[in-house]
Amino acid sequence: MGSSSYFALVFCVLCVVAAPCHGSLFGSSDDTPVGRFKSYLRIATVHPVPDYKPPSDFLLAQAKEIGLEGKTLEYVKGKPVTLLTWMGTSPSLPSILLNSHVDVVPAEKDKWEHEPFAAVEDAEGNIFARGSQDMKCVGMQYLEAIRNLKAQGFKPTRTIHLSYVPDEEVGGVDGAGNFIASKDFQNLNVGVNLDEGLASPGESYRVFNGERSPWWLKIKTTGAPGHGSKLYDDSAFENLLKSLDSISKYRAEQFSLVKKGLRAEGEVTSINGVFLKAGTPTPTGFVMNLQPSEAEAGFDIRIPPLGDVDDLQRRIDEDWAPASRNFTYSFEEKVYPRDKSGRPAVTTADDSNPWWVLLKNAVVKAGGKLSKPEIFPAATDSRYVRQEGIIAFGFSPMANTPILLHDHNEFLNAKEYTKGIAVYEEIIKAYSSYAPDVDSQAEL
Repeated sequence: MGSSSYFALVFCVLCVVAAPCHGSLFGSSDDTPVGRFKSYLRIATVHPVPDYKPPSDFLLAQAKEIGLEGKTLEYVKGKPVTLLTWMGTSPSLPSILLNSHVDVVPAEKDKWEHEPFAAVEDAEGNIFARGSQDMKCVGMQYLEAIRNLKAQGFKPTRTIHLSYVPDEEVGGVDGAGNFIASKDFQNLNVGVNLDEGLASPGESYRVFNGERSPWWLKIKTTGAPGHGSKLYDDSAFENLLKSLDSISKYRAEQFSLVKKGLRAEGEVTSINGVFLKAGTPTPTGFVMNLQPSEAEAGFDIRIPPLGDVDDLQRRIDEDWAPASRNFTYSFEEKVYPRDKSGRPAVTTADDSNPWWVLLKNAVVKAGGKLSKPEIFPAATDSRYVRQEGIIAFGFSPMANTPILLHDHNEFLNAKEYTKGIAVYEEIIKAYSSYAPDVDSQAEL
């Protein structure tokens, strides 16, 4: 395949179908952990226009039943952040934030074995639903773990907050972004945050201590129009092809490091084409004998925390979209992989960090295995927390599970889901009980 042909335009029509919810959303007829999980999955919070009131009402009802404080915060109309709280016995200590997003991506109904929002459980215990892995499982595991701890009479030393945020799947600016930038968040005095990770096909749970930052780049070039038969320099399409060739070579260099096992996926800069736009349209297609005066392309770029931001910016300015070739460019999203102090937005994951040690030991105590920490290949809401310099880990306890987020037939096995509840019990217990000597409390 030629380097430019990689960027061939592909059209994909998404068929979004929301299955009706059966029974009450606020008191499942199957009043079990798995039953409540299914009820949450049946609330179709699907883009492009998710309705966030039903999940918020559901979560507030769960909080009331368990005995947690609950409220909603709204920074953008129709996009509430649902905040639940379990007060600790020493509320002056930095708190624990358990975050999850409630929105999900669309699903193509005809590509699924079962209705994407029906939460059907098959004979093997696999629960099929959009959001079963990404990430309604974790949001409910938090609640079920706390439900169990309360039933055991456990009392946390540190205050525990659970935040359920909108719009993570479209960048999170109107959700976690606004929440973490708010005075409401500052008042929580968060010391450590947990959020989503990924499923693991093996026996070990995966954990992430950083993530790649998105740069969503759009480039546009102009040139003189001309007859389709004429050869001349610096046409818009020729300019774009030069850039596509250079971008393809850079992508191949980065991908080669992964293929050779020299770098993990989250440790290289990825760039993938997402759209091409050029030509003069007609009712049946395009004018075939006219060279266009404009050509555009869009790219999803992901930069690791230790990536060379200056080098990437130089490539854009001098090679991929230079003004000397009549290019302009813009970013739909541009997140720097640094915290507010200018340090790489990575959480230390070794024995020097007590929160890492607590997490590792809690997983083992629950009977699980933890793999070595990784850089998340995409982006999550954790980036907003890490940019504030706050410790954050991405952790979704799903072992022996194929990675199916955003895929057809997304599912999570009921037994694996239940195991994850036990894991979060141990994590929440360990984190909320951690109270070192008074001199170090302000830092921990």
